[in-house]
Amino acid sequence: MDRTDLQKIAELRIQEAEILLQNSAYSGAYYLAGYAIECGMKACIAKQIRKHEFPDRKFILDSYTHDLDKLLNVSGLKPTLNEATTNNPDLDINWSIIKDWTVDARYDHTIGEKQANDLFEAIHDKTNGLLQWLKERW
Repeated sequence: MDRTDLQKIAELRIQEAEILLQNSAYSGAYYLAGYAIECGMKACIAKQIRKHEFPDRKFILDSYTHDLDKLLNVSGLKPTLNEATTNNPDLDINWSIIKDWTVDARYDHTIGEKQANDLFEAIHDKTNGLLQWLKERW
């Protein structure tokens, strides 16, 4: 899987999340929306790997996680996001919603409409959504 695949998967997962939201499948929508961000961050990580380079073992092992904060660190984008959220209160609010997503959401059947919609909007917003922000860097 390469960076382009991860970009496509991120786009696909957010589209699938929207379909699930429209059909009141809130738990699945929440999980897939968060997974879109995970794939977007991994696309940013993949951008750092150069052809014919043998990457550092720790870098690779740290990339194999579902933890968004760890992926943000590995991608090298944490300082950039910190600066962006300081200068953009809407992006800051969106990140505060997104950062609480975990892969364990796939087992949570209690996620409701508001929580799913809030996450989706925080990710998908065309102006201040995190997916748009990631796309500018992947």
